[in-house]
Amino acid sequence: MKVVILDGYFDEPAGLGVPPYIDVYPRYVAGAIWSIEKNAEIHYFTVDQVRQNTEKFLKLANNCDLVIFLCGVLVPGKYLGGEPIKPHEIKLWSSLIEKPVKVLGGPVARFGMGTEGGKLAITPDELGENFDLIARGDVEIVIHDLVREKLSIEKVDEFVIREDYKLIKDFAVKGAKIVQQHPNYGLNLIAEIETYRGCPRYVVGGCSFCVEPLYGKVIYRPIEDILMEIKALHDYGVHNFRIGRQSDLYAYMAHDTGKCEFPRPNPQAIETLFRGIRNVAPKIEVLHIDNVNPGTVYHHPEEARKITKIIIKYHTPGDVAAFGIESADPKVVKLNNLKVMPEEAFEAIRIINEVGAKRGWNGMPELLPGVNFVYGLIGETKETYRLNYEFLKKIFDSGLLIRRINIRQVLPIPGTRMWEIGTKILRKHKKYFNYYKEKIRKEIDIPMLRRVVPKGTILRRVFTEKHQGNKTLARQIGTYPLIVQIPLRLELYKFIDVLVVDHSYRSVIGIPVPININKAPLKILRMIPNLDKATLYKIIANRPYKSKLQIEKILDKKLTSLFTV
Repeated sequence: MKVVILDGYFDEPAGLGVPPYIDVYPRYVAGAIWSIEKNAEIHYFTVDQVRQNTEKFLKLANNCDLVIFLCGVLVPGKYLGGEPIKPHEIKLWSSLIEKPVKVLGGPVARFGMGTEGGKLAITPDELGENFDLIARGDVEIVIHDLVREKLSIEKVDEFVIREDYKLIKDFAVKGAKIVQQHPNYGLNLIAEIETYRGCPRYVVGGCSFCVEPLYGKVIYRPIEDILMEIKALHDYGVHNFRIGRQSDLYAYMAHDTGKCEFPRPNPQAIETLFRGIRNVAPKIEVLHIDNVNPGTVYHHPEEARKITKIIIKYHTPGDVAAFGIESADPKVVKLNNLKVMPEEAFEAIRIINEVGAKRGWNGMPELLPGVNFVYGLIGETKETYRLNYEFLKKIFDSGLLIRRINIRQVLPIPGTRMWEIGTKILRKHKKYFNYYKEKIRKEIDIPMLRRVVPKGTILRRVFTEKHQGNKTLARQIGTYPLIVQIPLRLELYKFIDVLVVDHSYRSVIGIPVPININKAPLKILRMIPNLDKATLYKIIANRPYKSKLQIEKILDKKLTSLFTV
């Protein structure tokens, strides 16, 4: 059997699969195929690879037995590492593939596809007209059944849903080797890892705009299954992981799940998981998390402190606990059944700061909250925008740290309460959205960034990713990594250390260190913090230098450490 998997990328409330991330879907699907046809020839493509050579992709796809399009962006953002598949690409490429059985799967087949915030999602039926099968249930189970039935579509239930992780245990391990075909393999590839599906708040209906409660009852994935998958990925050369595919990591294996809105966390289970990860993946380079419910932190502060300390014990610095606060307007919180009132959200941010704000070996704080806001929700007024700004200002004025502020326009998705409301509230308040977004960026974002990574901070293991004119864009590997703009055109796909010299919108400006004192251009030397003009010209006048000792005669010890000869 010959199969093509097209990874069109994913961005969901509880999961990310835009490069350098690889999400669970292509891995599970590959594993589902290999669990039935162990000798199946599977060719994996990212959408960006298809764009680069569409002819090659179409030629190969037309000579296969099965072609699977996987994609689904439900919370669109801006991406440096890749661009999710567009609706017109799905329609065009699927129309040009004739011979094989074609399947559309992933969140796109269940919920539709978001193109940008503030617009309605495109329904699965609009995108699936050229496919033989739309996997409206769990795509890995649909594909497993399809391959088992020798590609007989009429024998497959397109709505089939997995009720536990029994099959996933096998799929995740068998499908791990597909990572070797990813274009970021051996560079900065990071694997998204699933711990459970659904939202513990499904018992009260969940947030008005979110798809996670639609999965129903929370099903936790056994620790041993997660460790087996991580070991398999590690054995195939993946050294970067994010425990990100869940609605709230702090609720993993929580007590009384399904009985209350904020079940009591289980620190012991999280300790066992993270200690186990370190044991099965000894060459791990990055270990990060993602989603955390601020309501869990607020309602269970002692357990939250324990879990935060456990994560810091085993993870790597620069980590982010993404808080879905969504609104600081009590009326909006109530009408949309959001997680926390503003004072509760503030306390959750403070609790994470208690332990996580200390700086780690790579230059970043260990673990900080990230905050998400969604505009266009039920009950929103002009006052909502002011309250959200004042909430963020209070955080800043209190001396607390937050790693990022994510400002989104609601994207109504079929099946959620917001689907009926649509975008009319957002359209009505468009001028407020634009004004306050700019105000937050200028008055909160940049000052906060200066606090999180002050001038003079050295960021370790920054990966050069992309040229932008004469600049190089680089990031550390991790969850919501900070973009570093380097005013030099450097070799790509290399790890370097960078000195932070200035700040921009949601990014920093940095220069590579150590700096060659004999070759560094004047424009670079001028950027070094705390280097006065007199010393600068003294450096230039005394070039060339033959040893560090000569540098030490001109510079103090701290500045000397930045240079090499």
